[in-house]
Amino acid sequence: CLSQRSKKRNKTSSPFLPSDPATMGNFLSARDAACGVGACLAAVQLLTPADPIGTTLRLMSQFRKQERALTCNSDVNAGIDEYNRLHSSDDATERNESYQSLVNSYYDLVTLFYEWGWGQSFHFAYRHPHETFAESIRRHEYYLASKLGLSERRGSNVGGESKAKVLDVGCGVGGPMRNICRFTGADVTGITLNQYQVDRGNALCNDDPQLGTERCRSVQGDFMKMPFEDSSFDGAYAIEATCHAPDRVKCYGEIYRVLKPGSIFACYEWCMTDKYDPENAEHRRVKKQIEEGDGLPDICHTSVCLKALQEAGFELLEERDLIYDDYGAKQGGKPWMLPLLPSWNPFTQRFQFNWLGYFLTNTSLWFLEMLWLAPKGTRKTQAMLQTGGFGLGDGGKLGIFTPMYLMVGRVPAEKKKINGAK
Repeated sequence: CLSQRSKKRNKTSSPFLPSDPATMGNFLSARDAACGVGACLAAVQLLTPADPIGTTLRLMSQFRKQERALTCNSDVNAGIDEYNRLHSSDDATERNESYQSLVNSYYDLVTLFYEWGWGQSFHFAYRHPHETFAESIRRHEYYLASKLGLSERRGSNVGGESKAKVLDVGCGVGGPMRNICRFTGADVTGITLNQYQVDRGNALCNDDPQLGTERCRSVQGDFMKMPFEDSSFDGAYAIEATCHAPDRVKCYGEIYRVLKPGSIFACYEWCMTDKYDPENAEHRRVKKQIEEGDGLPDICHTSVCLKALQEAGFELLEERDLIYDDYGAKQGGKPWMLPLLPSWNPFTQRFQFNWLGYFLTNTSLWFLEMLWLAPKGTRKTQAMLQTGGFGLGDGGKLGIFTPMYLMVGRVPAEKKKINGAK
């Protein structure tokens, strides 16, 4: 009798648990796995500087704001369809002619994803041993700023700080601009084509009590024809931004125009290297993926950029490709493209670049679109970004692409007007 009652009690002890022992084992393992994932997520949230829950909630809250702030198209879906149409041809002619629409559409669509997944500084950097990702990003920016010679070209000196006026060409949401403003004490103005980035960048400047828009600010404009007076800046830099220009000579010529005599321009350029072979089908695929995934009309060779800088009137001070720097790989240093290489660690952004992560990311966004929690077209936008990530990762491994070709040029003391300037 007791045995029968025991069996009956076991069968009905919980309406939520299966009675079959094999099924129970599967249920417990799934539950344990969910608990393990939750515990790991809580540990990352509480014990590290990362804020996965907070950043995801901010992403969700900004999805609809992003669609209302679009400047090129009525909605995200129309924007990504037009963007993909411009990249449907191997001929870059239309993309170069429509570079404003191409670049503006791209940053309308991806700025939110960039800030969520990468941070406020939209660029790459290799990592020295024991260096965090954030530290490497700041070092990369500080190194470029050190090339401007701002300590030697001080404007009005107040409180021991340089008040040199510096231009950030293609500033994004202003992560480098704010870091360089703190590092140098200079007054920094950033220019970007995209109004959404201007608004977001200025909001972030004003959120920083140390800065505010009185020390650094973003303005809307095209760096091919900038809204600044001649000879109005003491220095200028560009971090992986002028690759969007359809004509490098005209772009550098505009920077030359707004710089004072003796001022320095330093930049990191996206370029194809000497290892790129246009006859190699794999190389062409990688180049096309980078162009499609990163809003580029075309990608030129390092020699093209170097020649354009000199044609624009600059005296060349330095040029080299930083991908060949010794970053201590044998001691644990990391190459610039590592964040874009596949990994099975689900707590890194690299997880999305394996087949399972790619499937889960796109399925999750499809589900959010169906629930109206994300604008239609979000999934296609993410797929486009992942395509660019695949190209960048492969380009880095093959050595055919660099995001950090350094060029440093100076405006001659006897500044001349050149054809590339406005």
